[in-house]
Amino acid sequence: MSASSRTPLRSNRRRATLLAATAAAAALALSACSSGGTSGGGGDTNFVMGKNGISTVAAGKRVAAPDLSGKTVDGGQVDVATFKGKVVVLNVWGSWCPPCRAEAPGFAKISKELQSKGVQFVGINTRDSNTGKAAAFEKQYGITYPNLYDPTGKLMLRFKKGTLNPQAIPSTLVLDRQGRIAARSLTGLSEDKLRGMIDTVLAEK
Repeated sequence: MSASSRTPLRSNRRRATLLAATAAAAALALSACSSGGTSGGGGDTNFVMGKNGISTVAAGKRVAAPDLSGKTVDGGQVDVATFKGKVVVLNVWGSWCPPCRAEAPGFAKISKELQSKGVQFVGINTRDSNTGKAAAFEKQYGITYPNLYDPTGKLMLRFKKGTLNPQAIPSTLVLDRQGRIAARSLTGLSEDKLRGMIDTVLAEK
């Protein structure tokens, strides 16, 4: 084989390798369990990142959460909009995600403690191939609040760029009593950090 005929062959191989690597990286970004993420969108985001890694938005600059409704892991239905008037904690998780497993006991505990104070927890289970895995996770960690089943991440894509959108797994958002996004974390949360996120919004009149 001549040198000239080998060159295009090598070039094609390099291109194929590069494309495969790019596709793998994109898939990882979309589906891999992550303990963090990047701030989303361009333009004026209106949010401030605290030293604790939690981003917050002043009350006058908050935007409403998108439609978050559908089937739950246990086969029921839930619509986050029906909880307006309460402080809502949204937690995006997957049963395959180590940080999700680490934070789950705290979420289960605090959700029960704050229920009587007007705080509603809602989970969004994503990237689990079937509800069986998600249901086993709920049972293992004593999670009793509703969890939307979102295997392909469609609900996450409803959040607008430039807002406090969930870009990692796990992600946690706190909605104020008007259903607006008030705070976000893109990492697994300790009980203290979770309480801090909620208490700030709960104290608002």
